[in-house]
Amino acid sequence: MSRRLATLLLLVVLITTVEQVSSQPTDRNSTLMRYYCSMYKGLSEKYFFSNLNTTLSRLRRQLTASGYAAERTLLNGESVWGVAWCRGYVSIPDCLSCFDYAVDQLKICGTGNGAHAIYSDCDLRYENFNFFSEANDRAGTIVCDNTTLPQPTEFREAAEKLFLDLQIAAPRAPKYYAASTRKVASGNATVYAFAQCTLNISQSVCLQCLQSRSRSLLDCLNTTSGRAMDPGCFMRYDRTPFFGQNQTTDISSLIWEEDHSSKKKAIIGGVVGGVSFLLLLLAILLWFHRSKKAARRGRQSNDKSTGSTELLQGPAIYSYNDLKEATNNFGDENKLGGGMFGEVYKGTLKNGDVVAIKKTFVASNRRKTHFDDEVKILSNVHHRHLVRLLGYCTKGTHLFLVHEYMPNHSLDQFLYGDKTVTLSWKQRFGIIFGTARGLAYLHEQYHVTIIHRDIKTSNILLDSEFQPKIADFGLIRLLPEDKTHISTEMTRSLNSGYVAPEYANHGHLSEKVDTYSYGIVVLEIISGKRYKDVMDNKSNTPNLLEHAWDLYESGTHLSLVDAKLDPFEYETEDIIKIIEIALMCTQSTVSARPTMSEVVTLLSEKPLEERPPVRSIITEDDMKIQVSTESSISSATASTIQLSGR
Repeated sequence: MSRRLATLLLLVVLITTVEQVSSQPTDRNSTLMRYYCSMYKGLSEKYFFSNLNTTLSRLRRQLTASGYAAERTLLNGESVWGVAWCRGYVSIPDCLSCFDYAVDQLKICGTGNGAHAIYSDCDLRYENFNFFSEANDRAGTIVCDNTTLPQPTEFREAAEKLFLDLQIAAPRAPKYYAASTRKVASGNATVYAFAQCTLNISQSVCLQCLQSRSRSLLDCLNTTSGRAMDPGCFMRYDRTPFFGQNQTTDISSLIWEEDHSSKKKAIIGGVVGGVSFLLLLLAILLWFHRSKKAARRGRQSNDKSTGSTELLQGPAIYSYNDLKEATNNFGDENKLGGGMFGEVYKGTLKNGDVVAIKKTFVASNRRKTHFDDEVKILSNVHHRHLVRLLGYCTKGTHLFLVHEYMPNHSLDQFLYGDKTVTLSWKQRFGIIFGTARGLAYLHEQYHVTIIHRDIKTSNILLDSEFQPKIADFGLIRLLPEDKTHISTEMTRSLNSGYVAPEYANHGHLSEKVDTYSYGIVVLEIISGKRYKDVMDNKSNTPNLLEHAWDLYESGTHLSLVDAKLDPFEYETEDIIKIIEIALMCTQSTVSARPTMSEVVTLLSEKPLEERPPVRSIITEDDMKIQVSTESSISSATASTIQLSGR
C-alpha cells in the first residue's frame, strides 16, 4: 500500500461518525442510516466549494439518467471526487428527492473536505481524494428493527439461504443489483431481500463486500427487518414488500451459472490433473535425457560466457563500402536530417532494401564486449512502434547504425514543418496511442528497462500508413562522453521544454522522465503548435504547457485543438480526456505521473476520475539549464542516463 493511500486511510479513521441504529421514520428522506463529516478542511475554501458545487451538480444530472453517478472536479488543486447512487428499486424522482435531501443535510459538514451520508434509499459521498474503489474500508453499519418475529427459526433459515443466493447473484447482475423473495417453510410468511454494490468496484470486491454485510445482517434475523451497509455495498431484508413484484431479479439463472461453472471447473480440473501428471512424467524423462547431453557438451566447450545477452540474436554487421555505396558516399541528396546522435542518410542496399543509416561517433572507451552486448540488446527490441536496429558498422572513430526506413519521416514535419498534408484526428490519435505503447514496452515489457530521455516530435517517425515508431532509444550507451557536439545538443534538448524538471535541473532519471516528455508531445499533436510557440496575441502564457493548464482550469479545453482539424472528426469527450491525460503526464510531482502502461490503459478504456491532473507552478527559469563547462554535462550524462536491468 502506497504511503499516500495509507495517509488517506488514516484520515478516514479520524473522521467523526454518527450511526443511527433504531427503527426509522417512514419519510425516506429522513431515513438516515449513517453519516460522517471530515475533520479536515481544504486548502482553499473558495476553490473547494466551487469544485464541490460543480461535482454535486454533475452527480445530480447523471442520476436523472441512471440512478448512479460518479464525478470529479479539479480547479487550482482543490479536487473533489463524488459518488451518488440509489437503490435499484427506487424511482428516479424519489432518487433525486433523496439526493437533494442528502445535499441539504450534509451542509452541516461546513468546510470539511469530505462527507458521507447513507439513507435507506440513496447514498452520497464526496472527498478530496479518490475513494472510488473503496469497499469495506470502514466498519460496516447495521440497522435492525425492534419488532420481534413470530417464527424466528423458520424465517432465519429462509433468509440465510436468500442472502447466500443474493450475494452470488448481485455481482453477476448487469448493475450489481438483485432483489428476490423466499417463502418461509411453515405458514404464509415471505422474506423480501435485495443486495446492491456501487458500480465503481470490481465484481470480486462486490462479492467480498456483500459477504461481509450478509454476515453482519444475520444479527438482525430475530426481527422483522434489517439493513447493512458500508461504502461499497448495501443489503436489506424485510417481512413486508419494499419493492414491486416487477422489480424482482431472476437470480436462478445467475445461481445456476455459478453452480454450473463450479461443476464444470471440477470436471475439467480432474481431467487436466490426470493429463498434467502424465505430462509431468514425460517432462522429467526428457529433462533427464537432455541434461545428460548438455553435460557432455559442456565438458567439450570452453565457452564461459554468461548473462542474458547470450540468448539474444546479434545484429547484422555491414561493411563500410556497402554503406558508402548505398548512400552515394553519404551525399547531401540522401541526407534525411540530423540531431544529437549524428546525421541520418537514406540508403539503398545491394538487395534493394531501403534503410536509414545514422552516422555518429563510436564510444572508443567502451570495451568491445560491452559494446557488442549493448548493440545486441538494442537490435533485439522488436515492437511495431519502435524503429528497429538492423545492424551496424564501425569505421575509425565513426559508428554507422542501420535502421528500418520510415517513408513519411518525422512527426514534427507534419505538425509544424513544410509538409502540406494535415494529419486527421484519427491519424493523430493513432500516433498518440502508438507512441504510448512503444514507451510502455521499453519501460516495462522488454527484459531490460530502456529510458529514452529524448522523446520529442522529431524522434517519432511515421511509416507509410502514418503509424508512429520511436527512434533513437538507448543510443546514449553507444556514444562517447567527450564530444562537444553531444554536449551542445544535449544542452539544447534540456532547454527545449520536452525534458522533465527533475532531470533538467538535478539529473534525476526515471521512466517518468519519458512520461513527462510524452505529455508535451501529446499537447503538440493536439494543438499543432511547438512548445514555445506564442499561443495568441492576448495570452501571457510563456509556453504551450502553461497555456494548456490555463484552458483546463477554465474548462475551455477545446480551445487548444488545432484549427486545421475538422470538428466532425472527433468527439469532444475524447479530446478533453486526452488533454487531461497529457496534463497528468506533465505534473511536476514525479509520483503523480502515470506510468506509460497506465497511460495505455487510460487511452484504451479507463476513466480519468481516479487520477485527475494537478497543476504545479513551474517558472520558465526552472526549465533552463546552466552548463558552466563541457565536462559537467558529459559527467552528468554518464551518471544519469542508463539502461538498467529489471
